[in-house]
Amino acid sequence: MKMKKTINLFVCAIFYFANGFTQEAVFGGRSILSPEVNMDGSVIFRLYAPKAIKVELTGDFLTNVNVQTPMGEMEQAIFVEMKEDKNGIWSYTTEKLSPELYSYKFRVDGMDYLDPSNVYMCRDIASYANIFIVKKESGDKGYLYSVNEVPHGDVNKVWYDSPTLKMKRRMTVYTPAGYDKGTPYPVLYLLHGAGGDENAWITLGRAVQIMDNLIASGKVIPMIVVMPNGNTNSQAAPGEWSKGMYRPSFMEHEASKAIASMDESFPDIVTYIESHYHTLKGKENRAICGLSMGGGHSFATTKRYPDMFNYVGLFSAAIFLGGNDPKKTNMEMLESDPILEKEIAGLFEAAPKLYWIAIGKKDFLYKSNEDYRKYLDAKGYNYEYMETDGGHIWRNWRIYLTLFAQKIFQ
Repeated sequence: MKMKKTINLFVCAIFYFANGFTQEAVFGGRSILSPEVNMDGSVIFRLYAPKAIKVELTGDFLTNVNVQTPMGEMEQAIFVEMKEDKNGIWSYTTEKLSPELYSYKFRVDGMDYLDPSNVYMCRDIASYANIFIVKKESGDKGYLYSVNEVPHGDVNKVWYDSPTLKMKRRMTVYTPAGYDKGTPYPVLYLLHGAGGDENAWITLGRAVQIMDNLIASGKVIPMIVVMPNGNTNSQAAPGEWSKGMYRPSFMEHEASKAIASMDESFPDIVTYIESHYHTLKGKENRAICGLSMGGGHSFATTKRYPDMFNYVGLFSAAIFLGGNDPKKTNMEMLESDPILEKEIAGLFEAAPKLYWIAIGKKDFLYKSNEDYRKYLDAKGYNYEYMETDGGHIWRNWRIYLTLFAQKIFQ
């Protein structure tokens, strides 16, 4: 997850209003165009800052370097310098970019800013970044992440009762085009990572656009997609429940304590969905997948309830392997935990139709996933594996959702 440095929104607002009228005056009443996506996929960024000494640009389309951190190898954002013209407009033109959704921000004399010419942005924990999409042809990643002229599903934020967590909680539910006709559908439970919430997959993940476009193309059968809030100490996304407008953090509401885990409380979600929506019942009509923490939740939920899901997807999963002994390898911890071994054995005895593991080559969770796969191999358990470039990033997770959705309920 990139660009974690918090943006001072108050300063950004001042910057925007102080410069907005001047920007419109530069081109005779026309506002500055930024970003400008060219036909060849190159992109021009512009910022009016006549008093600035140095203006830089950072984004996930730039070449990233790898750095060693206590958590492993991570990708680090780099900054490129923009050039100023005689009118005080700073600009930078990228090389040709591949179809994709990208994020970026500016740095002016050491302070980070959003692009005042671009209203499109996403929140990642407590920071914001502007976004744009490059698309070249129907079916490419840029197309899949865009809103196109296809039948659209509906998105609702619903509150449900969780007896296990002893609170009302909120989740996002996508229903496919034609849902109102009453046909029952299979259900995909799609889980976010640490720092995320029930909004993450529909903003950074573009899940709604992906599903609309894949269903319209016939590559995915129509399904309901449920995106719960995986923070069991919170009812909903920051600012959207009774705790008010607190500062979001990596572990969500820091002052609240959970009384149960996500996997323990998961049947509350399934019960609500199957009693309030037109769903096909049974294991064969349920799938679960998630990224990072959500991959860990998928891992934990399916081994706790082996007969609940027929399709399981672990995306860059934070897999708890049964202990935290620095003197033992992950494999040794797995093999020394009889309860965990029994739960995993029970899951594979239940014979899920698909157990899918995907991760980036540079992901800091690569080693734990590799050890888990070695364990599955040693036990002879069946699974599918996909490895991509890059690290612990949304660019990979959108790919994994696109591919996983085409493998389920077939």
